[in-house]
Amino acid sequence: MQHAVGSPLPPPHQSGDGWSPAAQHPGPHHPGAHQGPAPHQGPTPHPGPAPHLGPAPVPPPPQAPGFTPPGPVPPAPHHAPVPPAPPALPTPETTGHVQLPPGGPVAMPSTPPAMASPDPTTTTLAVLLIGPAGAGKTSVAKYWADHRRVPTAHISLDDVREWVRSGFADPQSGWNDNSEAQYRLARRTCGFAARNFLANGISCILDDAVFPDRPVVGLGGWKRHVGPGLLPVVLLPGLEIVLERNAERTGNRRLTDEEVARIHGRMAGWYGSGLPIIDNSQLDVPQTAQVLNDVLTRSIASPPNW
Repeated sequence: MQHAVGSPLPPPHQSGDGWSPAAQHPGPHHPGAHQGPAPHQGPTPHPGPAPHLGPAPVPPPPQAPGFTPPGPVPPAPHHAPVPPAPPALPTPETTGHVQLPPGGPVAMPSTPPAMASPDPTTTTLAVLLIGPAGAGKTSVAKYWADHRRVPTAHISLDDVREWVRSGFADPQSGWNDNSEAQYRLARRTCGFAARNFLANGISCILDDAVFPDRPVVGLGGWKRHVGPGLLPVVLLPGLEIVLERNAERTGNRRLTDEEVARIHGRMAGWYGSGLPIIDNSQLDVPQTAQVLNDVLTRSIASPPNW
């Protein structure tokens, strides 16, 4: 039996770069896989000394062809754990999200040919109820909207104007640029709201004290804000009735008798304008709402020229 002092073993097969790929995977039958002299474990099947008497150099990991590392070899990439998939979104039927059509100018309502006369209680309408303070505009508009057979919204100019709390410009304290600007903002806001409601199938009735001698900022402004399909109707009772109703008001909506008389006189300019006028001096709210339906039936069939 020959010990490890005989003639050296033939050198292992060398690859082109001076190291054997087999050295990357040491196994029981590959010499040079140990970091130092091989321990003596009895007779070795290969005579001669071990091929390496000192620590074997650790070769660098193989790189892709043409790759030149800029510095030390980085560690193997660590793959982050894949996060769990987010829970599935609920169906639109359970979220309450409804796609709303954008608001646009309101066109003139049309009557289907099969109908002998239009039914204002089931037609989607945009109505502007005009009248002086104390004419009953708000009461009639609310009642009319409450008793329609289709969805209907009541948009009050005074309610929207009073959204302004700090800095509210009350015309009763003197008409100025601030009060004028806030009135115009309120009218434009009401117009935006009406267009959005109407675009989604909800009729609207708006009320405002529109003066006939200010067509640009009055009736013309409403036509621009809502559209040509807006149907204006004037509610104009007698002066005595207006004064009596105004006396029942409280807060900043109550005007002086002189102011009420002045406004009522300016409203008389609607006579001869071509707009339908309802004198509700002797009518209660339900009766006035019924007359309003009759007037709207005629307006749909033959829209007023305004």
